[in-house]
Amino acid sequence: MEKPTASTEPQGPRPVLGRESVQVPDDQDFRSFRSECEAEVGWNLTYSKAGVSVWVQAVEMDRTLHKIKCRMECRDVPAETLYDVLHDIEYRKKWDSNVIETFDIARLTVNADVGYYSWRCPKPLKNRDVITLRSWLPMGTDYIIMNYSVKHPKYPPRKDLVRAVSIQTGYLIQSTGPKSCVITYLAQVDPKGSLPKWVVNKSSQFLAPKAMKKMYKACVKYPEWKQKHQPHFKPWLHPEQSPLPSLALSELSVQHADSLENIDESAVAESREERVGGAGEGSDDDTSLT
Repeated sequence: MEKPTASTEPQGPRPVLGRESVQVPDDQDFRSFRSECEAEVGWNLTYSKAGVSVWVQAVEMDRTLHKIKCRMECRDVPAETLYDVLHDIEYRKKWDSNVIETFDIARLTVNADVGYYSWRCPKPLKNRDVITLRSWLPMGTDYIIMNYSVKHPKYPPRKDLVRAVSIQTGYLIQSTGPKSCVITYLAQVDPKGSLPKWVVNKSSQFLAPKAMKKMYKACVKYPEWKQKHQPHFKPWLHPEQSPLPSLALSELSVQHADSLENIDESAVAESREERVGGAGEGSDDDTSLT
């Protein structure tokens, strides 16, 4: 079995915002991402309840470009189970109610691929999609999965969706015991639109915590689901199982936000349906996870 490792080629530090060429992240990139997940300075705590915490950091005062960080304590969920859930694209279609369409496009290395993801935004905002280079690395009993936006010649922006830009997004999973872990989700995404303030507030106060709780429920049910759906198929652990075609890095280019159309939705008011639906935590319908 070919063991996934980060590239060890000496490339020097690459500031995320100034990335000029498509590169598979190296050890330094993974260490940098981990440090930011664990950092406290400069982050404003906006939510803390029942083992879930959310922080927000304004990147530029004149734009709605924010970093969001969400952390959740997971009891009764081993780190390796959470890692599998985040990788398993077929299972994601079952538990992620925000997903419109998601699929892997091509394989770059044993621990990097390119994929497509589109998701529903709070009504009446337009829905978004991204093409990302995703990479992952087991670090002892901990794991990192992270991505950033790239351009693929066969998947240009669609007219029915707004092409967003993941500047850097990912997960740090830290084992806290044989059957427990902590997950930190860190996202810096340019939604390619001047969004109303209620969207940022709702994301940190309601949407992010709800998404984390839904992920936790999905993790609890995953072992039983996986036993019925190709239980031994885990190409993220066994690269030789991957059915994806190989792709050269030269086929991709960095997706810069300024090359995409900017949609001004700053004056869009939240729909009554969203206000009513988002008023309480509610109980998620988990019937699709069986």
